Amino acid sequence: MDLVGEYRIFAARAAVWDALNDADVLRRCIPGCKDLEKVSDTEMTATVVAKIGPVKATFKGGVTLENLNPPESYTIVGEGKGGVAGFAKGSADVHLAEESAEAAADGGAEAGSDDAGPDGGPSDGGASDGGA
Repeated sequence: MDLVGEYRIFAARAAVWDALNDADVLRRCIPGCKDLEKVSDTEMTATVVAKIGPVKATFKGGVTLENLNPPESYTIVGEGKGGVAGFAKGSADVHLAEESAEAAADGGAEAGSDDAGPDGGPSDGGASDGGA
């Protein structure tokens, strides 16, 4: 599954950068995230609830901030284990551009699962990759 988007945020780039490095703000931005606790400046533990096909699973794992270039960009990487649902991993590149009194945030994310489908082959976890 690929996600791409751009958002205009009416705040200074430095303020947006600070918010994107705050565990509580990130928890509210990650779909299904129930808990996100900061372990260090670049590592967090996470609990995310996601529906994969007919199965609703709770994934526990970690979130890491990589390729830090404050206050302009970073890569956020997450991995988690979900019991019978297998495990999932994803990442997003986040870029902030200063534009007058606002920041433009754009990025892309990829998410996927390495669990096996019913035929023993790779499963897409019920997500579509747009035919790629």
